[in-house]
Amino acid sequence: MVAAPRSTRPSTSGGSTASQAGAPGPLAPSDRGLAARGTGTAHTLQTVTDAAGAVVSLVRRTVLPGGLRVITEHMAGVRSASIGVWVGVGSRDEDDTLHGCSHFLEHLLFKGTAERSALDISIALDAVGGEFNAFTAKEYTCFHARVLDDDLPLAVDVLGDMITASRIDGDDVEAERDVILDEIAMHDDDPDDVVHNLFAEQAWGSTSPLGRSIAGTEESITAMTRERIVAFYRRHYRPATMVVAVAGNVDHDVVVAQVEAAFGRGGFLDGDEEPVTLAPDDAAGGRALLPVRPGTVATTRPFEQVNVVLGMEGITRNDPRRFALGVINTALGGGTSSRLFQEVRERRGLAYSVYSFESHHLDSGLVGVSVGCLPAKLDDVLAVVRAELARVAAEGITAEELERGKGMLRGGLVLGLEDSGSRMSRLGKAELVYDELLGIDEVIERIDAVTLEETRQIAAEIFARPEILAVVGPA
Repeated sequence: MVAAPRSTRPSTSGGSTASQAGAPGPLAPSDRGLAARGTGTAHTLQTVTDAAGAVVSLVRRTVLPGGLRVITEHMAGVRSASIGVWVGVGSRDEDDTLHGCSHFLEHLLFKGTAERSALDISIALDAVGGEFNAFTAKEYTCFHARVLDDDLPLAVDVLGDMITASRIDGDDVEAERDVILDEIAMHDDDPDDVVHNLFAEQAWGSTSPLGRSIAGTEESITAMTRERIVAFYRRHYRPATMVVAVAGNVDHDVVVAQVEAAFGRGGFLDGDEEPVTLAPDDAAGGRALLPVRPGTVATTRPFEQVNVVLGMEGITRNDPRRFALGVINTALGGGTSSRLFQEVRERRGLAYSVYSFESHHLDSGLVGVSVGCLPAKLDDVLAVVRAELARVAAEGITAEELERGKGMLRGGLVLGLEDSGSRMSRLGKAELVYDELLGIDEVIERIDAVTLEETRQIAAEIFARPEILAVVGPA
């Protein structure tokens, strides 16, 4: 049970371009969206066949009573199955008195139910060689498992029991409080964690839900009461806010029956609430953009290196320009052939690690560059990074960088979807976050359609924006 990387870094929780990828094959326009809400009816979203006409991937979706969505992908030729329960609540849904509650609750749901103790939960998945974990992000929480296909019923039942019938016992709250305080201290000893948290805090403010750390603070976790956690659990862990995503050697109708039985405990599925997504309410975005604050922030830690994040406001996760920005990001700092890697590390030897990133949220986004270097080289590093960002803003990227960036995105997209776990993740995010499931061919088409002029336009707009700088290092 670990917190997901902060969404200011390249990660599955940040909503990158590739995270919307789906299975190969064209779709009829009416099948692309996930808006169908017929309770109990299975809808086929994608069917992919090979050259001989055999089905290699089949994606289907059913809405159960209460608004619980089940979406599956049958993958031919695999013997594994991955399941994820995606809950539409994260650290941005917390007020000041609940800072860190989503992550605290994620831990507590592993501590036992009326049917299973914490040890029983661990033994159940360990006994079949399963992988079992969870993570909390700023906008959602995910509990996931990967098992042999024959053991999927067990994983479904364990997760359903945990999600719907956790005891959240007072003694467990106190024991896990100390674990989380240790985790916070561990993150505070990691310079990369510290600088990215500081960057987000400067960008959105320490009182903004997006600007706060996911795990909370020593003060907020110490003050968290069981009663507040239970109230948060009951308010946010509802069928309508959840998606059960399953991928692998699975049959949709069988999975739906298993989910309905596992999640139907105690009348959990009673009710007629409509499913809730985290996608914008309309094409205009559905809500005001969250302001981003430029400026510089620094703090000292007894580290050997100085860690720096330099960036600016980016775009939201549903912005159609995200494909063009993804190509720019790859050319700027997405690989060993990128401008920043070549200029900062290879030519000048100023740092061991340097990369650029983009993060996207419902109503805001950031782009930036992360570097770790020796204190004596900080000024030179900042000068080089600023010069490269200014050059991209003024000139854009080259035609060669455009094609190389597209190739890197295409390759990373396909290679990243070769196991059942990654397929499960793209289903869960498509349903909960985007309310749209794109096929891999569609995503590749959008990447290939990016033009040099588009990259120059968005580069001129974004990389000329006011600077946000976070610095962590020795005094």
